[in-house]
Amino acid sequence: MATEDVRKRSSVANSIEMGAAEKKENGVGNITHEILDYEPTGWFEVTMMKTGNSLDGFIKKNNSAMKTITIFVFNGLVIGFFFACMYYWMTYSSDPLELCNGFGSLIAFLGIIYFFVIYFLVVKKFLGEWFERTVWTKVDSVSSYLWKIILFRWIFCLAILAAVAFFLYWDTKDAPERLISLLGLSVLLVMGFVFSKHPGRINWRSVSMGLLIQFLFGVIFIRWDTGRFALQCFSNKVATFLSYGVEGAGFVFGDLLVRQEQVFAFSTLPVIFFFSMLVEVLFFWGALQWFCLKLGRLLQVATATTVCESVIAVGNVFLGMTESILLIKPYLSVLTASELHVVMSSGFATVSGTILAAYIGFGAEPTHLVTASVMSAPAAVCFAKLLLPETKRSLTTVDNIQPVEIKEQSALSAATRGAAQGTALVLNIIANLVAFVSFIAFVNGVLGYCGGLLGEPDINLEWIFGKIFIPLSWMMGVPWDECELVGSLIGLKTVVNEFVAYQRMGEMKEAGLLSPRAELIATYALCGFTNPSSAGILIGAISSMAPNQTETLSSMAVRAFFAGCGICFMTACIAGILMPVGSYG
Repeated sequence: MATEDVRKRSSVANSIEMGAAEKKENGVGNITHEILDYEPTGWFEVTMMKTGNSLDGFIKKNNSAMKTITIFVFNGLVIGFFFACMYYWMTYSSDPLELCNGFGSLIAFLGIIYFFVIYFLVVKKFLGEWFERTVWTKVDSVSSYLWKIILFRWIFCLAILAAVAFFLYWDTKDAPERLISLLGLSVLLVMGFVFSKHPGRINWRSVSMGLLIQFLFGVIFIRWDTGRFALQCFSNKVATFLSYGVEGAGFVFGDLLVRQEQVFAFSTLPVIFFFSMLVEVLFFWGALQWFCLKLGRLLQVATATTVCESVIAVGNVFLGMTESILLIKPYLSVLTASELHVVMSSGFATVSGTILAAYIGFGAEPTHLVTASVMSAPAAVCFAKLLLPETKRSLTTVDNIQPVEIKEQSALSAATRGAAQGTALVLNIIANLVAFVSFIAFVNGVLGYCGGLLGEPDINLEWIFGKIFIPLSWMMGVPWDECELVGSLIGLKTVVNEFVAYQRMGEMKEAGLLSPRAELIATYALCGFTNPSSAGILIGAISSMAPNQTETLSSMAVRAFFAGCGICFMTACIAGILMPVGSYG
């Protein structure tokens, strides 16, 4: 019997294999799941099925009306919540009305949101075509015609220069020593032109407008208290938002590593997972694409830059260099060398809003830190385009940028994919950080050994760069007797990192070694990620997102690094020019 069962099973298996082979020969070798027919039988099941089909068909048929109702309901809830908060604030709360805290922040937030909603859904929808046809088209044609006239162009540029010169003369007549910083700014621009890779291809509109916007930002956020307060408030909100990523890190790794010891790999890098997830969700909804195009058109008019260059310059004001490149991640693989240079230079020249608290803890003034980061954004466009002008046709201008292909079917799948992609990014950052810090330690060890043979065992890269930066410190406006101290801070920041430099500056400040002016200029000069470890982090981050750009990144890394240094020094020079004596706090 057993032998007979085995024979039967063998014959059945052979027949199945023969049938499969026959199906494969006939072109039907792909096996699919069989769809089972099922008809509901129970009364309740039939009723529920008919109700669901009817409701689904009603929603599809009245899709437009359902959207309108949803918008009205949502806005009604928001307005109701606003009036409830106003009633509570007027009746029970004793807090003052501040635009950055409490009920005041809600007024500011809703005011900004509804301003853009009314503009895009009402004003632009009903008056946009009329305004563009009757006003903007004529203004654009007239301005384009006038700009082609060389005489008008020269008159316009000279008028701006005369206005800036008059302002500086009137503003510095009681403290002419502040104009020494103007010498440093001029030297930096001349050096940028001398070492430009393609000096004949420089777009002077991008350079000059970037410099002018940086100067205007300095006037608004250094000289105007209201502007400085508004910028600081916004930066604090962004930093608070990103700090929520620490909650997830604390849950996974524990409070000891994240909050108490604040280990970099466990307290700072996990924020990338949170932000990467958020970026993917916003791309799925189309919000970031819209933001890129709108902001790109606005900044392209002023500086003639591309979408990605404009977005990365603004994003680096409040985000870290690894978080900001996530905003343009879909376009990294098609960026030109000049555009990548702007991305890298901007990342080196600014700091993250998430780590400003660490610098403040070392004694740095928070308002100056935020202002330095904002001013460095247009300066990045100016100096990066001066050192490496565009020589190719960009694929990310407002006119020809391609829409991003959305692969996910839901926001949840996009969030999952974004969080998972952060793993490769974090691992690349850790690997490059370990390698670069180890290399710097090796170089310092060799210098210390060689110096010890000559009786100077304390010689290292920080000491050498400190001496080198003495002339630059003086040209930025630092008093001569403090130039070596500020130069050593710049050397520490350039060779090690800005954390060590700000910590050392806090020690100098407590010891009374720095005057208010030297402290101000040092704060602005140190406010950037221009150090070898940051270079490794940025190269690793971009390479993980766009492997085809690895060779290009390596070839321009040194140039972008020095561009980032120059941008920070330009910002320090303008701060030295604009800040009145006795107003450095």
